[in-house]
Amino acid sequence: MKRILSPSLLLVLLALACTKTPSPQEQLTANDAEINDIIAQMTLEEKVEMLHSKTNMSSAGVERLGIADIHYADGPFGIREEGQPNGFMSAGWTLDSATYFPTGSALAATWSEELAYKYGTGMGKEARLRGKDVILGPAVNIQRLPVGGRTYEYLSEDPILSAALALAYTEGVQDQGTAVCIKHFAVNNQETNRGSVDVKIDERTLREIYLKPFERAIVEGGAMSVMPAYNKVNGDYCSENEHLLNEILRGEWGFKGMTVSDWGGTHSTMGAMLHGLNVQMTGSTYLGQPVIDSIATGALTEDLVDEKVRQILRVRYAIDPVPDDEANIVMTSQPESQKIALEVAEKSIVLLKNEDILPIKPNVKRIAVIGQNAKLKTQSGGMGAGVKALYEITPLQGIIERAPIGVQVTYAPGYKNFPGRRWGPAPAKKDPLEATAIDEPADPKLLADALKLAEKADLVIFFAGTNKNIETEGSDRKDIKLPCGQETLVEALYDANPNVVTVLISGGPTDLQVLEPNSPAIIQGWWNGTEGGTALAEVLFGDIAPSGKLPFTFPMKLEDSPAYAMGNFPDPNGAGGDLFTLMFRPDVLAMSPAERQAFIESLPKPVSEYTERFYVGYRWFDTKEVKPMYAFGHGLSYVTFAYKNIKASVSGKKVKVTFDLVNEGDMDADEVVQLYVHRVNSSVEWPAKELKAFQRVSLEAGECEQVTLTIPFDDLRYWNEQTGSWDLERGKLQLLLGSASDDIRLTAEVNI
Repeated sequence: MKRILSPSLLLVLLALACTKTPSPQEQLTANDAEINDIIAQMTLEEKVEMLHSKTNMSSAGVERLGIADIHYADGPFGIREEGQPNGFMSAGWTLDSATYFPTGSALAATWSEELAYKYGTGMGKEARLRGKDVILGPAVNIQRLPVGGRTYEYLSEDPILSAALALAYTEGVQDQGTAVCIKHFAVNNQETNRGSVDVKIDERTLREIYLKPFERAIVEGGAMSVMPAYNKVNGDYCSENEHLLNEILRGEWGFKGMTVSDWGGTHSTMGAMLHGLNVQMTGSTYLGQPVIDSIATGALTEDLVDEKVRQILRVRYAIDPVPDDEANIVMTSQPESQKIALEVAEKSIVLLKNEDILPIKPNVKRIAVIGQNAKLKTQSGGMGAGVKALYEITPLQGIIERAPIGVQVTYAPGYKNFPGRRWGPAPAKKDPLEATAIDEPADPKLLADALKLAEKADLVIFFAGTNKNIETEGSDRKDIKLPCGQETLVEALYDANPNVVTVLISGGPTDLQVLEPNSPAIIQGWWNGTEGGTALAEVLFGDIAPSGKLPFTFPMKLEDSPAYAMGNFPDPNGAGGDLFTLMFRPDVLAMSPAERQAFIESLPKPVSEYTERFYVGYRWFDTKEVKPMYAFGHGLSYVTFAYKNIKASVSGKKVKVTFDLVNEGDMDADEVVQLYVHRVNSSVEWPAKELKAFQRVSLEAGECEQVTLTIPFDDLRYWNEQTGSWDLERGKLQLLLGSASDDIRLTAEVNI
């Protein structure tokens, strides 16, 4: 018997069929009806109080209506210690020691979305223990300059890799009930004059390279808040940039949350109010009484204020406030997070070179560890976010604790450490191991002491690199040379004992032209967090195989990198003062408020031309056929991997590639497989190749696994500047599968 559905049931079924799951951003609007009721009960003054800071790390709620303040946690690689209400100096708490996670470039070197998610969960949980609602991170700007002061904090020179990790980090944090504030939106690629520089960039490059990590974290990950950058983009400050904040962020991407200015990054009342900013950090200079005055004159409307408050309250309603009596009652750093930090560190270490000297052989009985970077901690230093870590295992500690019984480990500092600009009061007595200049020559006595140990050793482990006073927020490096006579030292060490392993401790790339021929093995060890020394020792002694891959190119020399080769950096007019330092670090620059404001107004206002366009990082080196020192994606293992039997097809709106990956070694190991595309006979300008998919694969010794990679058509599109929209160029694609951008193992072709 045929069943006849009633008209009412048909309507219900039709409604259900038409109902779609709300997007991550649309989910933020779930409480809008209740929020509108709250707004209706608020006075104008209460609303405006929400548009600016309450303390240095909070913005106001409405106590009489039960709306809690929003508390921010500085990051993005560890929950920063509690500061004084109106400054960044320590509040002297005892339970705010957090887990120091590996910094951004180290996380990116894992090429692991799974680890980025775990990293986010650790950050989110520790933020809740501290009573924080919003983490100021992740930091996802593309690494355009090898000298960039925040290279260590950012992820990668590639938008596909950065976007995947930014999405996973965001989801990890927000799944713990903490909001992210993804930063710095957008094109914040230099620290030099960051508070005033105007980035001139074409729309295609902006969309394809610099916005993609933000887009995925916001659209797919539902990032609840966004921090506009200090700089200008095409003439307008990011905190009042109509194109970025209203047209793209809220318009095209459907962002429903709130924007929070960088500290001191608000520049006007009308610009901020009309063009997309919600919260001024810090102070009420622009989004306080001037807003009320502007409404009185008719220049602004209260409806606009209501909309901004609505966007703030969406985040407040999505994130449950932590009651005061439940926050800060246990130590911030927890064993679960420490375990995540160790796992990220283990997977991040990049073996750049190995002439069969690693892992350390059983016949090695005397190890000479040379270089202060073996002992110096990296949890803090320089200007900007640091972590008061509960503990930090240094490389020297890790080696001593892991060395087998009967193996002697000796240490010599080898070189002086450059302390950079002093933060806070100068020490009463000068440290004899501190250099007075970054290019100070090798110290003869330290050199002689190091050589004595090297001559007697079976193996020399030389710790080179930079520190967090050299690579720091607020300034860019002048070059990427190894500081304080390290090049002289490594040459002497190699002459004394050719069994040299160099471990680079840095956040960004360094010039290795002298070091490379004097080191049979080279490891990039990063600023690798609270368990960094443990992870490094595990790799050195062969407990685990190294599996990290470079997230950016190591140029042969700095002048080879695109912004330098095109003459776009450095600015010939030099650097002015740093905006953040001038406004918030009186311990660094002793000025009266009037002097400080005059200095800020006199800052240079340079223009940074991005005429290299989308030829960033490896795209430049491959297209221009410039050989790097170490290529994007490079990283060796203690085993070899075979790539076999590639097959490629187009299904629906995706390109699908399958192949067999074989671990041909005698130990378990991970490989990061990378899929690049090359356009064949294209009528559109493209780089020689672009990363479009990747995957970390874990294989037991001798194991073979079939791996599948997919490329959505959306990731093959380009921004058509004639039509002002995304476009897909049909035609032949060459698929390049390999272990690095310069190590392609298999190829295939498809037509789309």
